Amino acid sequence: MAVLAELAFPARDVARVRFAVSPMWQLTTGYRLLASGAADPVHRRWLDQVRPRVAAAALDRGRLAELLPPGTPYVPDFLNPAPAGPAPALEEELAAIAATPAERVRADLDHLRHHQGRTGPRTRALHADPAARLPALLREVAAFWETALAPYWPRIRALLDADVLHRSRQAARHGTGRLLNTLHPQISWDDTGLRLERRSRTLARHRAGGGLLLIPTAFKGPGLSTRIAPPDPPQLAYRAHGAGRLWQPRTGSATEALAAVLGRARTLLLAELDAPATTTELAHRTGLSPAHVSQNLTALRAAGLATAHRTGRTVLYARTAVADTLLAAGH
Repeated sequence: MAVLAELAFPARDVARVRFAVSPMWQLTTGYRLLASGAADPVHRRWLDQVRPRVAAAALDRGRLAELLPPGTPYVPDFLNPAPAGPAPALEEELAAIAATPAERVRADLDHLRHHQGRTGPRTRALHADPAARLPALLREVAAFWETALAPYWPRIRALLDADVLHRSRQAARHGTGRLLNTLHPQISWDDTGLRLERRSRTLARHRAGGGLLLIPTAFKGPGLSTRIAPPDPPQLAYRAHGAGRLWQPRTGSATEALAAVLGRARTLLLAELDAPATTTELAHRTGLSPAHVSQNLTALRAAGLATAHRTGRTVLYARTAVADTLLAAGH
């Protein structure tokens, strides 16, 4: 029988429902997907590109591997702090994690041990002295972000922003009640309560702050994730609308007009950056010399059309959202 949890949710809480785009929610769900070893058909393109880089940087067997093991339903709550605004930067969320009280870190790690049965040596060290060990964890989080997510962030962020816009329009047209009742099959709401099916734990208003945070995610499966950590508002993380199309190629075939402005070499490089790549990879794909590729990438970065992301000894180049828009206009 499905477990039904109910949270008192009167009108004053409905008035405090808001969306947030959270980098850390993308990081924790993305890491767990990578760690699962699954050949997820939706994210296969991303997985194939990122797994070798993560392994080369030893990010698949460090602190995050102990905190986010595959098969464990619980993610330590301090890794997903309540977003202070609609779209905090990763640095803001890392600062919030760094400021987590030691007793909260220990309580979350105790809960993780309850689910796992045991914890690894790095997690035990973090439990023993959170203040001393959190900086090393945050450096690893930042390294994973730069390796696995930063080169793809414009594409992921566009998906999440589109989801928020889609659902905000829905709320504007039909009301917040319709929004909550259509957000996810496990959620329902009436004038008094918010109900979540298939939850292993009950909910109580005294165990959650007021309002509700809705967090779209790129990497979640079909299930619903929750974070209940007073005094923060409850967080509900769900798969973003349109996630199945996230990695579909976005380059246009009619790029002559863009080439007339940027030049053929730079337009070709932008088209090839539909997937982040190194200078060597781009030279191999395009037939341009490495020096020519490097020179043009410098110009594209200066124009805000490309970004560079260091992962170990490798530098990956990626398109920006502005470049995506320019290439899409070529259709």
